[in-house]
Amino acid sequence: MSRKAAYATLLTRASYLPGALVLHYCLISVGSKYPLVVMVTPSLPQDARDVLKKRGILIVDVDHLQPEKGTHKLEEHDLRFGDTWTKLRAFELTQYDRVVLLDCDMIVMKNMDELMELALPSDWIAAAHVCACNPRRLPHYPADWIPKNCAHTPMVHPTALSSPPIISESSPRPYGLLNSGTVVLTPSMPLSGSIKHFLSTSPLVPTFSFPDQDLLAAFFKGRWRPLPWCYNALKSLRIIHKPMWRDEEIRCLHYIFNDKPWNHPPGTGGESEEVNRWWWDRYEKLGKEMRRADSKGWELVSSNVTLH
Repeated sequence: MSRKAAYATLLTRASYLPGALVLHYCLISVGSKYPLVVMVTPSLPQDARDVLKKRGILIVDVDHLQPEKGTHKLEEHDLRFGDTWTKLRAFELTQYDRVVLLDCDMIVMKNMDELMELALPSDWIAAAHVCACNPRRLPHYPADWIPKNCAHTPMVHPTALSSPPIISESSPRPYGLLNSGTVVLTPSMPLSGSIKHFLSTSPLVPTFSFPDQDLLAAFFKGRWRPLPWCYNALKSLRIIHKPMWRDEEIRCLHYIFNDKPWNHPPGTGGESEEVNRWWWDRYEKLGKEMRRADSKGWELVSSNVTLH
């Protein structure tokens, strides 16, 4: 291990506890050398914290982070994003030289510790592009979110793995947008302070459709390095961007949208059935471990999972 580094995620409520624990299980199973740090807010119950501790997961208490009251409103469909501003607290984890921020609704399928050594100026981030195809035709999404403006549309295998989309002055606006499921960053209190100042003062904040990731794209404009899709493999890319996608190349799979796999037992996942099965396979292996080591904790985990 050449530097002090960690993966980090945010957990604000027990309903995402299964996701956080499966994410931790995945990092161990792929042989990562780095720990998972779970940032928890006061809203997370003590029994959920106890489960994390018994699994040997590092916990960091953080306060909720929000824009100034009344400056930003989420659409009804996207209320789940209300907590995601708090992900920006990852920039305060200055006990680490490098942090790779991950969402709880992800599984790591291959070791990706190389991100800890990624060449990156200290005031830059690295992230994969958003998919701007709007496959569910949600009317409140930006009007320019159409396939021809999506940075993934021209990508093909295998070059997409080594040459992610390039952002230029002539690129469509969505080329400048990232998905914040995976963000490589350098913690810094001055940088964190600047981000929080931007959150509380920028006139752009009311216009953001996707809280933290739109802020990151705006704040780090010209200072974010695109990552290949495989480090934040949005589950929808498998269907929409088949020329680029290969199952065997996935480093980290992201269960975007509000239909999380733990709410859809096997046989009920629809077009996501196969990728959901990948999550359930890991959940079942985690269960075998936890039933022996912490049966009471496993009861709490399984109570937040839809089994039938």
